[in-house]
Amino acid sequence: MGSLIPLLIILMLFIGMMYFLMIRPVRQREKLHDELVEDLERGDIVITAGGMYGQVERIDEDSVTLKVESGAIVKVTKGGVVSRPEIDRLV
Repeated sequence: MGSLIPLLIILMLFIGMMYFLMIRPVRQREKLHDELVEDLERGDIVITAGGMYGQVERIDEDSVTLKVESGAIVKVTKGGVVSRPEIDRLV
């Protein structure tokens, strides 16, 4: 029984490390992405997961319609929007 306690302590430390090194950072990134998508408004400039810049034209329940520089209209999922750069307009 005495040798079982150190094993349990090591196991608990390992589980704690896994949580703080793997699970917690992913949850924080998901929370930040959810906030980004919730704060989107018409006219915002965004970058998609494919690296395309676009201006938000319409926001649906699970997709965003973007207008790109060439004037084309592109529809992407909300998960495809990865960031909102600090620029005033499309270049």
